[in-house]
Amino acid sequence: MNVEQIKEALVGDWASIAPEIRPSAGRSADGTLRPFYLKREFKYLAGDRFELTVVNSADPNGAVPLARLVIRGHMLWRGAHPIAAGAQKVDFVADEGYEVTPLAQGFADLLNQVAGSGYRKWEVNDTQSVFGKAFPPFGLSEGKNFMEFDLVYISHDMLFWGARNVDGRGFDTEENRPTNLQIPLVRK
Repeated sequence: MNVEQIKEALVGDWASIAPEIRPSAGRSADGTLRPFYLKREFKYLAGDRFELTVVNSADPNGAVPLARLVIRGHMLWRGAHPIAAGAQKVDFVADEGYEVTPLAQGFADLLNQVAGSGYRKWEVNDTQSVFGKAFPPFGLSEGKNFMEFDLVYISHDMLFWGARNVDGRGFDTEENRPTNLQIPLVRK
């Protein structure tokens, strides 16, 4: 598929098949990477706009949700990606919104310790915007839009993005753009 065909096929709502696991940037006391569990819902909209909702969980089955993130912005298409015929390099830029909702008291308590400045008290089920603000838990800097150098590949009516780097590095530079595919999203 060419880029226009990919965009046409991408329109709509997508969701995780099951809870997913990724390496986090954080490490355990023994130096090993901590697992990061999540479910995703993604919408591709007109004008290369997107909405991504991520629910992070404390457990691999997704039974204990910790936080919900809602990111809105634009996708910038950067050309073919060598992982598979039809794959495209895409930058996701959160230039419209970034919201965080604690879903567990322990996570709200943690946010009050590490991200209290510039925010009202973090409470369970109370959404706050972190858009354009410093938010240390997610490495967000004031006045800078969150952006990831990623990829998009559609095959068999499944949407693939890049697999996280096994060492926990984010997709924060072109050099860190993924080179493998992760678990796909399916149409909702």
